[in-house]
Amino acid sequence: MKTSWRNASLVAGAAAVLVLTTACGQEGGTSSVGSQNVGATAAAGGYGGVGSGIGTGTSPSASSTVGGGQGNLGAQSASAGKLEVSANAELGDVLTDSAGLSLYRFDEDTAEPPKSNCDGDCATAWPPVPANDASAGAGIDKALLGEVTRADGSKQLTIGGWPAYRYAKDTKAGDLTGQGVGGKWYALAPTGKKASVASLPGLSTRNDPKLGEIVVDKNGMTVYRFAKDKAWPEPVSNCLGACLEKWPVVAPVSANDTKDVQKKGLMSFTRSDGAKQQTVNCSPIYTFAADKQPGDTNGQGVGGTWYAVRPNGEMVGVSDK
Repeated sequence: MKTSWRNASLVAGAAAVLVLTTACGQEGGTSSVGSQNVGATAAAGGYGGVGSGIGTGTSPSASSTVGGGQGNLGAQSASAGKLEVSANAELGDVLTDSAGLSLYRFDEDTAEPPKSNCDGDCATAWPPVPANDASAGAGIDKALLGEVTRADGSKQLTIGGWPAYRYAKDTKAGDLTGQGVGGKWYALAPTGKKASVASLPGLSTRNDPKLGEIVVDKNGMTVYRFAKDKAWPEPVSNCLGACLEKWPVVAPVSANDTKDVQKKGLMSFTRSDGAKQQTVNCSPIYTFAADKQPGDTNGQGVGGTWYAVRPNGEMVGVSDK
């Protein structure tokens, strides 16, 4: 019996090693970073600068073109019509006008009492939504709709007291390129609050307009790899101490709590500091403290060593040799 038990243990141990090397031996951790800095994001400037946005939403009418460039400004100044609720994978429920254009709020405005502080060039980049003819569609409390008199005497739609705007660079239904611009502009939820992250799996993917399909965490935040880490023969993180203040580790995630992320090499490990950390294809993953909103990719290419992650664990814009 003892001999059989020992033999079984040896077989199990060998199988475990084989699984680990098969899962984690696919690439060396110290990748050759002949690095192409794909989509490194500059800080959004002012009211007119384009933020990271989150691309196109999931509105059923998202393919219908509203117009682009200066030609879009006429559509932007049109009445809102019947307001609608559009489901977005990153932000949850987002308020749109009857044409499917996303509506936004401005942090420098006030809701109690309602007041717009976006005039002049600001109002060109962020056209105020006229209050006339706006009505509440399904899922929207009509009691939350109101109006505020702007400095020029026109009436602007308010939602829960917050003045509502469109973004001139949103060119088609479902676009959310204004999300997070300047750290002050955010998509409106049907309640008038900032649209909040939808319930997401522990790890999933999204299609970034610049980077393509990348991995995000349960909060919709972009996930990154550190080129100085190792994946073979077992995961090793070389982001320690003060590094972790800027690059928090992603906590372990159950394989059943993931979507569209490669299952092979999807595992957690114990770091040298004793903490547990998640990997994708055995490579340790992190978020970036300077990413403030879902859809931000400010960590892409930082220091020539930090990169967003593909669903198969590869670093975006880096050739692993």
